[in-house]
This record gives sequence, structure tokens and C-alpha cells, in this order.
Amino acid sequence: MDCSSGNSSGSLCEQIVVQNQSSGSEAELKQLMDQRKRKRMQSNRESARRSRMRKQQHLDGLMAQVSQLRDNKNQMISRINLTTQLFLNIEAENSVLRAQILELTHRLESLNQILSHINNNDDDEQQQRQQQHNNNFLQDFCDNFDEFDLNPLFINSLFFTPQQQQPPIMASAHHHLLHY
Repeated sequence: MDCSSGNSSGSLCEQIVVQNQSSGSEAELKQLMDQRKRKRMQSNRESARRSRMRKQQHLDGLMAQVSQLRDNKNQMISRINLTTQLFLNIEAENSVLRAQILELTHRLESLNQILSHINNNDDDEQQQRQQQHNNNFLQDFCDNFDEFDLNPLFINSLFFTPQQQQPPIMASAHHHLLHY
């Protein structure tokens, strides 16, 4: 088609040129729209990627917090168990001590009763023996002053007559533990 011949064909050429121009501008418009669409899609992808990263960071932070809280819980449980064990040990020790107190109290009451009975029956005789004991004590003390030490057996021999000398009272509460 030659656009230089005739009016009718000139108008046709104009139409083709206009059509080509409009086709060109439609193609450019379509290309421009496609380019904008690709940019939007790329921007949306980037935004979604950043959003996923923020969510992952938040999730990682929460997981670290959960781990820390579990560690704290385990430490507290360990401390509670240790404290409970110490409490039970102290309770057992207190039970032994209470049993020993009871036993010693009963022994003391018995000894006081025996002493009271002896003192009531043998007051005169007891006073004479006590006086003799005191005299012997002073004599022994003076004679053995250089050998004097804080040995309980030595002190026991100084303060008590041979009939009164007894081994020290020892408390043993192991058989009382079964009662508590």
C-alpha cells in the first residue's frame, strides 16, 4: 500500500498511521502497565518477605523467652526440692532432740526422787559422809594440785564418794524415734 496515491488511499494511510500510533501507544501503555504491575508484585513480595522475617524474629524471641522461663522453673523446682530435703532433715533432728529431752527429763526426775528419798532417810548419816567427803576432797585436792586437770574422771573422783561415782548419763534417743 502506497500512501502517496489518491485521496481515498491517503485517508486510508492516515488511518493506518493513526492506527499504528494508537497501536504503538496501546502497546506502550500495556507495556507500562505490565511494568507497573511487575513493580507492585515485586514490592508486595518484598513487603511479604519483611513481614515473614519480622514474624520469625518475634517467634524466635518468644521461643527464647519460653526456654528461659523453663530454665527458671527448673531452678526453682531444684531449690524447692533442696529446701524441702533440708527441712525434713532438720525435722528429723528435732525429733531426736525432743526424744532426748524427754529421756533426760525422766532420768532427772527419777534421780531427784532417789535423792529425795535418800536425803529423807539418811540425813544424819549423809551429813557425816558429806563432811568426811569434803575433808577428803580438800586433802586430795591439796595433795594432787600439781596433777589437777579438767579430766572429767578426775573431777568426778574429787566431787563424789566411790559409792556415788557413776559414769556420766548418756542420752540415746534412737529407740524413741519409733514412737514419733
